[in-house]
Amino acid sequence: VGEPKPMMYDMLEVTVPELPEDKPRYLMGVGSPDCLWEGVARGVDLFDCVFPTRIARNGTALTSQGRVIIRDARYAADFGPLDPECGCPTCTRFSRAYLRHLFKAGEILALRLTSLHNIYFLYKLMERIRTALRQGRFYEEKKAFWASYYNE
Repeated sequence: VGEPKPMMYDMLEVTVPELPEDKPRYLMGVGSPDCLWEGVARGVDLFDCVFPTRIARNGTALTSQGRVIIRDARYAADFGPLDPECGCPTCTRFSRAYLRHLFKAGEILALRLTSLHNIYFLYKLMERIRTALRQGRFYEEKKAFWASYYNE
């Protein structure tokens, strides 16, 4: 934790092959989408991190189109969902404008709704990764995710 990502990836390539294959391979303190994809690519099975709730408390949401900083003024009149591709309770019930209003008003509900969304987003991401692994399409799916996430 705290080292540059390329160094972490290099260390995973060295250490993960030494771990028993019949036991879970745990990477602590890692929770961003890029680290999840790269960790799984290197054999990691299990992650935990405060990342999704920490960035939510600061007004940042993970979406299929990348990060959204919901406090930005451009969302003041945006009545669309946080992420149109997401089925979480936050995205199905509340608009970007309303979430922005909650943050600006200092309402704790803003933190809860954005945290709920981010956790759901990462849950669905891991579900997508597991499906891609089962179907033998991991690298194709990873490439498709990044094309959307970084709007490439």
